[in-house]
Amino acid sequence: MNALRLGTRRSQLAMAQSRGIAERVTRLTGRPVELVEITTYGDVSREALARIGGTGVFVSALRDAVLEGRIDFAVHSLKDLPTAQPPELALAAVPRREDPRDALVARDGLSFEGLAVARGRARVGTGSPRRMAQLNAWARALGCEIETVAIRGNVDTRIGYVRDGELDAVVLAAAGLRRLGREGEITDLLAPDIVLPAPGQGALAVECAASNAALAARLGELDDPHTRVAVTAERSLLAALEAGCSAPVGAFADLLEDGQTVTEMRLRGAVGTIDGSALVQLSTTGPVPGSADEAAATGRRLADEMLAKGAAGLMGERAH
Repeated sequence: MNALRLGTRRSQLAMAQSRGIAERVTRLTGRPVELVEITTYGDVSREALARIGGTGVFVSALRDAVLEGRIDFAVHSLKDLPTAQPPELALAAVPRREDPRDALVARDGLSFEGLAVARGRARVGTGSPRRMAQLNAWARALGCEIETVAIRGNVDTRIGYVRDGELDAVVLAAAGLRRLGREGEITDLLAPDIVLPAPGQGALAVECAASNAALAARLGELDDPHTRVAVTAERSLLAALEAGCSAPVGAFADLLEDGQTVTEMRLRGAVGTIDGSALVQLSTTGPVPGSADEAAATGRRLADEMLAKGAAGLMGERAH
């Protein structure tokens, strides 16, 4: 039986994510899955993501490989996907989400509050304007001041800045550290009440050619409906704000349970200036959307409210 070809970025994290999906696809289909490593523009560029735009830089090469028939399907970090889905590609599955929170890896095992208080003007590394805006706002609320330092690189490189004493802490996605088996290095998990994650953070996207209906249907068996509606609402908010994935926008839809039954969805959004001096945060709660269209409508409504509160003026240049 011919192996299915799964396209993945070359990073250790991307490979770990893809191996997990490959194992599940093999169990579903009985077919072996071969990982095909593909280098994206975001992997080779050394520029800050905010400067090169962020949107699509980690996914375009993978999508091209699907459409050219060099691979059968691809696995992405969902937060890296542009919000507009090309009609020639099927977002076949959004598997159950990992921990969506941001995680701090700090010197001396410190929490963020402990770091801000104990270190005075602590130096915290992150490549994300979203994280910078919310961390600076949180430090201001604590009556402290931090210095956010723009960094790039893989997990080892980023954590190495802390080990070498160049930075007091770095902020990474908890999901990535968990998938790499490195959750033991986390010194603080940043609750969404304090720092909203990126839209789609912690979730994966499985894409194939829309013309390959049979494969799309099999991959669709990996889909988690609750994760799908949550990330759809988050990404719809991002799209309605006309902001790219490198904009200082946080969004998180959590599904609220009554006993064992999911009954409501709460969507929260945040937009702020990098220095944390201004922050627009709003939320809405309602019944769990019955479809992706309903989830998208919820995201658009909250975005409209945020724009009415001045969110557009906090994002810098908006995407079009």
